[in-house]
Amino acid sequence: MEITDLITTAGVVANLRATSKKQALQDLAKLAAEITGLHERAIFDVLMERERLGTTGVGNGIAIPHGKLASLDKLYGLFARLETPIDFQSIDEQPVDLIFLLLAPESAGADHLKALARVSRLLRDKQACEKLRGTDNADALFALLTESSAQAA
Repeated sequence: MEITDLITTAGVVANLRATSKKQALQDLAKLAAEITGLHERAIFDVLMERERLGTTGVGNGIAIPHGKLASLDKLYGLFARLETPIDFQSIDEQPVDLIFLLLAPESAGADHLKALARVSRLLRDKQACEKLRGTDNADALFALLTESSAQAA
């Protein structure tokens, strides 16, 4: 499972303007709806349902919101660099400025977990995160995300 299997340039937002966790998830659900062809509300509801179980703010300014939807045919990833960090109720109580959203079919099982592990590994790399925070160009962000994937292979 590689980052290139999950994300396309259309799924990268360089300067997401959100003032809250809810707004960030709404904006990303809207973009995910455009990419997946699913209804924005269904995506948002799944993401909020997952957040109610516990925050997906994993620390160090990073959040990995995720959910499963029956009508998906494959895994989808979206990445956003926030213009201004927001409170995401993260485990380290630090604001979030990098979000990697992951959507999977309900039948994904191990593939969903492998994708989460891959994204988590990428975003645990402090140098990779510094580079992601250092650019506000979507194409450059995509290149950084997928370059890290190629190097790890």
